[in-house]
Amino acid sequence: MFIIQSPVKFAWIIIGWTVLFLGVLGIFLPVLPTTPFVLLAAFCFSRGSRRLHHWLRHHPRFGRLIRDWENGGAIRTRYKMTATLLIIPLFAYTLFFVPMPAWCKILMALIGIFVLMFIWIRPTSLHETEA
Repeated sequence: MFIIQSPVKFAWIIIGWTVLFLGVLGIFLPVLPTTPFVLLAAFCFSRGSRRLHHWLRHHPRFGRLIRDWENGGAIRTRYKMTATLLIIPLFAYTLFFVPMPAWCKILMALIGIFVLMFIWIRPTSLHETEA
């Protein structure tokens, strides 16, 4: 049985489910990022429900990602490569083919560069060989 002990915990749980839903949508929508929303959901669940946090940490799709992040902010090389291979064409297409003011293109290019830098300076998981 699921018992809410306080309104604050209930709020954390509602926010957790909301951002997890956005993260799942991000699997299918290329503009919406999955990883930040899933990590935020894990954070929210850790504040609202141990059971939901445990469930998400051991989820077959998201569990390793969350455990790696919680154990030192690590990102597996495979995920770094995937993110890079998705970010570069998406940003390049927008920069070259979508009409917008030059300052918007410069800002977007800088955001893309900083996002990629953040991804690549994160430590690499020590457990990369795990399935």
